[in-house]
Amino acid sequence: MQIAEIFGSISLVLAQVEEKSLITYMQQKFIEGGFFMWPILGCLIIGLGFAFERLWTLSRASVNTKKFIVQIKDSLQKGGVQEAIKLCENSRGSIASVFHAGLLRADEGLEAAEKAIMAYGAIEMGFLEKGLIWISTFIALAPMLGFTGTVQGMIQAFDAIKEAAQISPGVVAGGISVALLTTLFGLVVAMILQVFYNYFVSRIDKIVADMEESSIELIDALYEIKSKK
Repeated sequence: MQIAEIFGSISLVLAQVEEKSLITYMQQKFIEGGFFMWPILGCLIIGLGFAFERLWTLSRASVNTKKFIVQIKDSLQKGGVQEAIKLCENSRGSIASVFHAGLLRADEGLEAAEKAIMAYGAIEMGFLEKGLIWISTFIALAPMLGFTGTVQGMIQAFDAIKEAAQISPGVVAGGISVALLTTLFGLVVAMILQVFYNYFVSRIDKIVADMEESSIELIDALYEIKSKK
């Protein structure tokens, strides 16, 4: 048991050393990358800010669609449209908001309710997609900044060759290092943000599909109630 604890402590210490060395290495390379590393870092920070905001918003917008539509139908059967409206008001999510808009116009007829659902569904979809354009902008901007840093690094390398009047690894190493580092960091930032972006697009598509399917079920439920009257 003591041997296992000793090996565990050693592994923990080695992991901490490797983590510190990795952080130090990244800091060193970031500084070596020069000026363009800062705007690339800004793209990452601001892009992640929008990404975390979308994560929170989409988590609030998502609900158990099947369970909610069953609750709505039960409310319509037991207490009518007003009871269903109260349920929507006390529920979160995009589907509840769309249902609420449609139910408020239910007394004017099924056509009015359907138009309200379609109109508010478009508004809700715009709300879900809010901020994605900025993430997409930073996905495109980060590699462009990296490539700009690459051009700057190559210019520095050629300037060094011109001043030294000769070509040697030591003369051009600094400029080429800057060129490669800015490109690397720009591409890494773009890949990180692209993963978030694709996840958000797929999540929004699922919410919209659920919204459309459940809206049809709501209209059918309202039609059944109207036909019984």
